[in-house]
Amino acid sequence: MQENARDLADRMLSMHQGSRLMLAIAGAPGSGKSTLAEQVVDEINARQAGLAALFPMDGFHFDDAVLTELGRLPRKGAIDTFDAHGLRHTLQRLKANEDDVVAVPVFDRAIEIARAGGRLIPKDTGIIVCEGNYLLMRQSPWDRLKPLFDFTVLVEVDEAELRRRLRVRWEGFGLDEDGIRRKLDTNDIPNGIAIMDGSSEPDLRIRN
Repeated sequence: MQENARDLADRMLSMHQGSRLMLAIAGAPGSGKSTLAEQVVDEINARQAGLAALFPMDGFHFDDAVLTELGRLPRKGAIDTFDAHGLRHTLQRLKANEDDVVAVPVFDRAIEIARAGGRLIPKDTGIIVCEGNYLLMRQSPWDRLKPLFDFTVLVEVDEAELRRRLRVRWEGFGLDEDGIRRKLDTNDIPNGIAIMDGSSEPDLRIRN
């Protein structure tokens, strides 16, 4: 992925002419999109410190209490368990770049909670790298996100490799076999397939 990150960093730097640029990196859970996004930010900032910032979509997870009330906690991570409108408004605010600083939420996977104001993005940040599962989805209201980005990437990975990676992830969080199987078969894999089938055509596809 590092080579892809360097290529994307090169592209963003060549596109950056002073006004803020918005890059979207989408993909299934476990596809490597988060790693790629982090690497792109690091590559850009290694060449021009502070030029790029990471903006993860996961900060817009509904809280577990809300999901419990909605009866959707077992499907946490599905497309309807995120605040799509809140994400869109924050993206619009970042794109307009009228405020001195924008505070964005950051999801803490260790405790499964989004921390409000978990990251500050100042006005002089020239390139925003947004990563998340559903950034390029064609269904409403998610279809209103893609026009906000200057360049879009979809990270692709086959189902068998996706399953292997996600199993390792959940093992790392201490889930037992039943919990892992439930996470994979009723949530992560169906979500991943929906993302690959339902995303609009990106500017660039990356096979990971």
